[in-house]
Amino acid sequence: MASPSRRPSIALSGEGLTPSGFYEIVLQNRRTHLTSQARKRMLTSYRVIQRAAAQSTPVYGVNTGFGKLADQPITLADISQLQVNLIRSHAAGVGEPLTHEEVRGMLLLRANVLARGHSGVRPVLVDYLLTLLIPSRGSVGASGDLAPLAHLALVLLGEGEAFIGSRRVLGRNALARVGLVPLHLEAKEGLSLVNGTQAMLSLGLLALRQCDHLVDAADMAGALTLEAL
Repeated sequence: MASPSRRPSIALSGEGLTPSGFYEIVLQNRRTHLTSQARKRMLTSYRVIQRAAAQSTPVYGVNTGFGKLADQPITLADISQLQVNLIRSHAAGVGEPLTHEEVRGMLLLRANVLARGHSGVRPVLVDYLLTLLIPSRGSVGASGDLAPLAHLALVLLGEGEAFIGSRRVLGRNALARVGLVPLHLEAKEGLSLVNGTQAMLSLGLLALRQCDHLVDAADMAGALTLEAL
């Protein structure tokens, strides 16, 4: 968990995030916050999911199982545990941890998606941004970065691991360091945390920036070579 910049926090609305904005927040360690409009949208969709969870009509991932278990009903009493089980079962990545920048990019991009207000989750999920320890191998690509995002979500539950500076600590200790307590997930929130492609997008955007620098360096090297000739 890197030290935040002292510059003003950047508003995150779920819309209008550009590559340059991504780089500014991720690479310059800028703080971000949800706009009031984004919070309202998130609360509106959250209430829709809560109403669905309280009814008997099957809604995938809310009161049913996942994948081949989609026809298995989940009782209201077990809805929260279903979300926790989803995260724990998918946090099976291997390999070296991703860099702080790659993880910050994942967090920013996932927060930006949730801020649009279409996922049925509470704003508090976005508020719990940390620099987390996420293994680099485990994504299934087009089906979603399920394993990397599950490792991200584990820390929100007070499980898994995170970085504080260069120190690797337990998730619950990382939360306590910033004055937070483990989240109690509600209907659909586990699914909304892991169902996305923000790991590959974060790595792709950071790779694109490096490519831009290489192209600039190649142009300068070519120009200097011609000048020397």
